[in-house]
Amino acid sequence: MRRSISLRSFLSASWLGWKIESNWTDPFLFAIYSIVKPLASAGILVLMYSIVTDQNFTNPMFAYLYLGNAFYQYVPAVLSGISWTIIDDREHYRTLKYIYVAPVNIPLYLFGRGVAKFLTGTFAVLITLLAGFLFLNVPFQINQVNWLLFLLSLFLGIIMLSMLGLLLAGITLMTARHSYFIGDVVASGLFLFTGAIFPLEVLSAWLRPVGYALPITYWLELIRRSLVGNIAQAFPTFTSLSNMDLLGILIGSSIIAGLISLFIFKRCDYSAREKGLIDISTNY
Repeated sequence: MRRSISLRSFLSASWLGWKIESNWTDPFLFAIYSIVKPLASAGILVLMYSIVTDQNFTNPMFAYLYLGNAFYQYVPAVLSGISWTIIDDREHYRTLKYIYVAPVNIPLYLFGRGVAKFLTGTFAVLITLLAGFLFLNVPFQINQVNWLLFLLSLFLGIIMLSMLGLLLAGITLMTARHSYFIGDVVASGLFLFTGAIFPLEVLSAWLRPVGYALPITYWLELIRRSLVGNIAQAFPTFTSLSNMDLLGILIGSSIIAGLISLFIFKRCDYSAREKGLIDISTNY
Protein backbone atom coordinates (compact mmCIF):
# COMPACT_ATOMS: atom_id res chain seq x y z
CA MET A 1 0.00 0.00 0.00
CA ARG A 2 2.74 2.43 0.98
CA ARG A 3 4.70 1.57 -2.19
CA SER A 4 1.60 2.20 -4.29
CA ILE A 5 1.09 5.62 -2.70
CA SER A 6 4.74 6.52 -3.25
CA LEU A 7 4.69 5.53 -6.91
CA ARG A 8 1.39 7.31 -7.50
CA SER A 9 2.70 10.42 -5.80
CA PHE A 10 5.78 10.54 -8.02
CA LEU A 11 4.07 9.73 -11.33
CA SER A 12 1.13 12.07 -10.78
CA ALA A 13 3.44 14.89 -9.75
CA SER A 14 5.64 14.30 -12.81
CA TRP A 15 2.63 14.55 -15.13
CA LEU A 16 1.35 17.65 -13.32
CA GLY A 17 4.77 19.32 -13.39
CA TRP A 18 5.13 18.80 -17.13
CA LYS A 19 1.65 20.21 -17.79
CA ILE A 20 2.47 23.31 -15.77
CA GLU A 21 5.95 23.75 -17.24
CA SER A 22 4.86 23.46 -20.89
CA ASN A 23 1.44 25.14 -20.67
CA TRP A 24 2.53 28.78 -20.77
CA THR A 25 2.71 28.91 -24.58
CA ASP A 26 2.13 26.86 -27.74
CA PRO A 27 4.45 23.87 -28.42
CA PHE A 28 6.33 25.58 -31.28
CA LEU A 29 7.27 28.65 -29.24
CA PHE A 30 8.13 26.43 -26.27
CA ALA A 31 10.50 24.43 -28.50
CA ILE A 32 12.12 27.61 -29.86
CA TYR A 33 12.61 28.95 -26.35
CA SER A 34 14.10 25.64 -25.20
CA ILE A 35 16.66 25.82 -28.03
CA VAL A 36 17.54 29.50 -27.93
CA LYS A 37 18.02 29.82 -24.16
CA PRO A 38 20.87 27.27 -23.77
CA LEU A 39 22.54 28.43 -27.00
CA ALA A 40 22.47 32.04 -25.81
CA SER A 41 23.97 31.05 -22.46
CA ALA A 42 26.73 29.04 -24.13
CA GLY A 43 27.31 31.82 -26.66
CA ILE A 44 28.00 34.36 -23.90
CA LEU A 45 30.56 32.02 -22.32
CA VAL A 46 32.24 31.30 -25.67
CA LEU A 47 32.42 35.01 -26.47
CA MET A 48 34.09 35.80 -23.14
CA TYR A 49 36.56 32.94 -23.60
CA SER A 50 37.30 34.10 -27.15
CA ILE A 51 38.14 37.63 -25.98
CA VAL A 52 40.27 36.52 -23.03
CA THR A 53 42.29 33.89 -24.95
CA ASP A 54 42.38 35.58 -28.36
CA GLN A 55 40.23 32.79 -29.89
CA ASN A 56 42.48 29.95 -28.73
CA PHE A 57 39.83 27.24 -29.00
CA THR A 58 42.41 24.46 -29.34
CA ASN A 59 43.47 24.90 -25.72
CA PRO A 60 42.22 21.99 -23.55
CA MET A 61 40.85 24.60 -21.16
CA PHE A 62 38.08 25.38 -23.66
CA ALA A 63 36.73 21.80 -23.59
CA TYR A 64 37.06 21.76 -19.79
CA LEU A 65 35.12 25.00 -19.52
CA TYR A 66 32.50 24.18 -22.14
CA LEU A 67 31.58 20.74 -20.80
CA GLY A 68 31.46 21.97 -17.21
CA ASN A 69 29.13 24.81 -18.18
CA ALA A 70 26.94 22.50 -20.27
CA PHE A 71 26.29 19.96 -17.52
CA TYR A 72 26.04 22.58 -14.80
CA GLN A 73 22.69 23.50 -16.35
CA TYR A 74 21.29 20.52 -14.49
CA VAL A 75 22.05 22.21 -11.15
CA PRO A 76 19.65 25.18 -11.33
CA ALA A 77 17.10 23.07 -13.23
CA VAL A 78 16.83 20.38 -10.54
CA LEU A 79 17.28 22.65 -7.51
CA SER A 80 14.68 25.18 -8.63
CA GLY A 81 12.36 22.54 -10.09
CA ILE A 82 11.97 20.90 -6.68
CA SER A 83 12.20 23.88 -4.31
CA TRP A 84 10.00 26.30 -6.28
CA THR A 85 7.15 23.79 -6.14
CA ILE A 86 6.51 24.92 -2.56
CA ILE A 87 5.93 28.53 -3.60
CA ASP A 88 4.07 27.55 -6.76
CA ASP A 89 1.58 25.32 -4.96
CA ARG A 90 1.32 27.36 -1.77
CA GLU A 91 0.95 30.88 -3.15
CA HIS A 92 0.17 30.65 -6.86
CA TYR A 93 -2.27 27.77 -7.11
CA ARG A 94 -3.10 27.70 -3.36
CA THR A 95 -3.20 23.90 -3.38
CA LEU A 96 -0.36 22.92 -1.06
CA LYS A 97 -2.64 22.48 1.95
CA TYR A 98 -4.82 20.08 -0.04
CA ILE A 99 -1.78 18.06 -1.14
CA TYR A 100 -0.69 17.80 2.49
CA VAL A 101 -4.00 16.30 3.59
CA ALA A 102 -4.15 13.92 0.60
CA PRO A 103 -2.58 10.42 0.72
CA VAL A 104 0.63 11.70 -0.88
CA ASN A 105 4.29 11.15 -0.05
CA ILE A 106 5.45 14.80 0.07
CA PRO A 107 9.18 14.29 -0.76
CA LEU A 108 8.31 12.04 -3.70
CA TYR A 109 5.68 14.53 -4.83
CA LEU A 110 8.35 17.25 -4.85
CA PHE A 111 10.75 15.00 -6.76
CA GLY A 112 8.03 14.30 -9.30
CA ARG A 113 7.33 18.00 -9.77
CA GLY A 114 11.02 18.46 -10.49
CA VAL A 115 10.96 15.95 -13.37
CA ALA A 116 9.69 18.55 -15.86
CA LYS A 117 12.60 20.87 -15.10
CA PHE A 118 14.96 17.91 -15.36
CA LEU A 119 13.62 17.06 -18.83
CA THR A 120 13.91 20.64 -20.09
CA GLY A 121 17.35 20.80 -18.50
CA THR A 122 18.35 17.61 -20.33
CA PHE A 123 17.20 19.14 -23.61
CA ALA A 124 19.27 22.26 -22.89
CA VAL A 125 22.36 20.16 -22.10
CA LEU A 126 21.98 18.15 -25.33
CA ILE A 127 21.55 21.30 -27.43
CA THR A 128 24.62 22.88 -25.83
CA LEU A 129 26.73 19.75 -26.37
CA LEU A 130 25.68 19.36 -30.00
CA ALA A 131 26.51 22.99 -30.71
CA GLY A 132 29.95 22.52 -29.16
CA PHE A 133 30.72 19.27 -30.96
CA LEU A 134 29.42 20.39 -34.37
CA PHE A 135 30.40 24.06 -34.58
CA LEU A 136 33.01 24.84 -31.92
CA ASN A 137 35.32 21.84 -32.33
CA VAL A 138 34.97 20.64 -28.76
CA PRO A 139 36.96 17.38 -28.90
CA PHE A 140 34.66 14.38 -28.80
CA GLN A 141 35.09 10.85 -30.12
CA ILE A 142 32.11 8.65 -29.43
CA ASN A 143 34.16 5.45 -29.49
CA GLN A 144 36.36 6.74 -26.67
CA VAL A 145 33.53 7.67 -24.31
CA ASN A 146 33.38 5.67 -21.10
CA TRP A 147 29.61 5.13 -21.25
CA LEU A 148 29.37 3.14 -18.04
CA LEU A 149 31.15 5.84 -16.08
CA PHE A 150 29.10 8.55 -17.79
CA LEU A 151 25.68 6.97 -17.10
CA LEU A 152 26.59 6.02 -13.54
CA SER A 153 27.95 9.49 -12.79
CA LEU A 154 24.96 11.19 -14.36
CA PHE A 155 22.53 9.04 -12.36
CA LEU A 156 24.34 9.63 -9.08
CA GLY A 157 24.56 13.35 -9.81
CA ILE A 158 20.84 13.72 -10.47
CA ILE A 159 19.99 11.85 -7.26
CA MET A 160 22.42 14.07 -5.34
CA LEU A 161 20.96 17.26 -6.85
CA SER A 162 17.44 16.05 -6.06
CA MET A 163 18.33 15.65 -2.40
CA LEU A 164 19.83 19.14 -2.34
CA GLY A 165 16.62 20.39 -3.97
CA LEU A 166 14.66 18.76 -1.14
CA LEU A 167 16.80 20.62 1.38
CA LEU A 168 15.98 23.93 -0.35
CA ALA A 169 12.30 22.95 -0.43
CA GLY A 170 12.36 22.56 3.33
CA ILE A 171 13.93 25.99 3.74
CA THR A 172 11.36 27.45 1.33
CA LEU A 173 8.56 26.15 3.56
CA MET A 174 9.88 28.46 6.28
CA THR A 175 10.51 31.56 4.16
CA ALA A 176 8.46 34.18 2.37
CA ARG A 177 8.07 34.44 -1.36
CA HIS A 178 10.72 36.63 -2.97
CA SER A 179 11.34 37.66 -6.56
CA TYR A 180 14.11 35.13 -7.17
CA PHE A 181 14.04 31.33 -7.17
CA ILE A 182 16.07 30.06 -4.23
CA GLY A 183 17.31 27.20 -6.40
CA ASP A 184 18.69 29.57 -9.02
CA VAL A 185 20.30 31.77 -6.37
CA VAL A 186 22.06 28.82 -4.71
CA ALA A 187 23.11 27.36 -8.07
CA SER A 188 24.56 30.72 -9.13
CA GLY A 189 26.50 30.94 -5.88
CA LEU A 190 27.92 27.42 -6.24
CA PHE A 191 28.92 28.03 -9.87
CA LEU A 192 32.26 29.52 -8.83
CA PHE A 193 33.13 26.85 -6.27
CA THR A 194 32.50 23.60 -8.15
CA GLY A 195 35.07 23.82 -10.93
CA ALA A 196 32.34 24.28 -13.52
CA ILE A 197 34.30 26.71 -15.68
CA PHE A 198 37.81 26.68 -14.21
CA PRO A 199 39.97 24.43 -12.00
CA LEU A 200 39.75 25.07 -8.26
CA GLU A 201 43.40 26.18 -8.28
CA VAL A 202 42.22 29.49 -9.71
CA LEU A 203 40.45 30.23 -6.41
CA SER A 204 42.24 31.67 -3.41
CA ALA A 205 43.64 28.97 -1.14
CA TRP A 206 41.15 29.77 1.64
CA LEU A 207 38.19 29.30 -0.75
CA ARG A 208 39.22 25.96 -2.26
CA PRO A 209 37.98 23.85 0.69
CA VAL A 210 34.44 25.00 -0.19
CA GLY A 211 34.81 23.40 -3.62
CA TYR A 212 36.35 20.22 -2.21
CA ALA A 213 33.42 19.85 0.20
CA LEU A 214 30.75 19.96 -2.52
CA PRO A 215 29.69 16.71 -4.23
CA ILE A 216 28.88 18.68 -7.40
CA THR A 217 32.63 19.27 -7.87
CA TYR A 218 33.37 15.54 -8.10
CA TRP A 219 30.30 14.91 -10.25
CA LEU A 220 31.43 17.42 -12.90
CA GLU A 221 34.95 15.97 -12.87
CA LEU A 222 33.60 12.45 -13.46
CA ILE A 223 31.36 13.68 -16.30
CA ARG A 224 34.35 15.31 -18.00
CA ARG A 225 36.55 12.25 -17.55
CA SER A 226 33.89 9.97 -19.00
CA LEU A 227 33.54 12.13 -22.13
CA VAL A 228 37.07 13.50 -22.70
CA GLY A 229 39.25 11.59 -20.28
CA ASN A 230 42.69 12.68 -21.46
CA ILE A 231 41.78 16.36 -21.42
CA ALA A 232 40.07 16.27 -18.03
CA GLN A 233 42.93 14.40 -16.38
CA ALA A 234 45.42 17.02 -17.62
CA PHE A 235 44.19 19.54 -15.05
CA PRO A 236 45.85 19.48 -11.65
CA THR A 237 42.87 19.50 -9.29
CA PHE A 238 42.26 15.75 -9.10
CA THR A 239 45.30 14.36 -10.91
CA SER A 240 46.15 12.11 -7.96
CA LEU A 241 42.66 10.58 -7.86
CA SER A 242 41.47 7.74 -10.07
CA ASN A 243 37.95 7.42 -11.43
CA MET A 244 37.10 4.95 -8.69
CA ASP A 245 38.43 7.35 -6.06
CA LEU A 246 36.22 10.11 -7.44
CA LEU A 247 33.22 7.78 -7.54
CA GLY A 248 33.79 6.80 -3.94
CA ILE A 249 34.02 10.43 -2.86
CA LEU A 250 30.92 11.34 -4.88
CA ILE A 251 28.90 8.51 -3.33
CA GLY A 252 30.12 9.25 0.19
CA SER A 253 29.57 13.02 -0.02
CA SER A 254 26.17 12.48 -1.67
CA ILE A 255 25.06 10.18 1.14
CA ILE A 256 26.12 12.77 3.71
CA ALA A 257 24.38 15.56 1.79
CA GLY A 258 21.27 13.37 1.43
CA LEU A 259 21.06 12.62 5.13
CA ILE A 260 21.48 16.29 5.99
CA SER A 261 18.82 17.21 3.44
CA LEU A 262 16.32 14.71 4.83
CA PHE A 263 16.95 15.89 8.37
CA ILE A 264 16.53 19.57 7.49
CA PHE A 265 13.44 18.94 5.37
CA LYS A 266 11.75 16.93 8.12
CA ARG A 267 12.54 19.60 10.70
CA CYS A 268 11.28 22.40 8.45
CA ASP A 269 8.22 20.38 7.46
CA TYR A 270 7.32 19.75 11.10
CA SER A 271 7.88 23.39 12.02
CA ALA A 272 5.82 24.62 9.04
CA ARG A 273 2.89 22.41 10.09
CA GLU A 274 3.12 23.62 13.69
CA LYS A 275 3.27 27.31 12.71
CA GLY A 276 0.55 27.14 10.06
CA LEU A 277 2.88 27.96 7.17
CA ILE A 278 1.47 25.36 4.78
CA ASP A 279 -1.22 27.68 3.44
CA ILE A 280 0.31 31.07 4.24
CA SER A 281 0.41 33.76 1.55
CA THR A 282 3.53 35.95 1.51
CA ASN A 283 3.51 37.35 -2.05
CA TYR A 284 3.73 40.94 -1.00
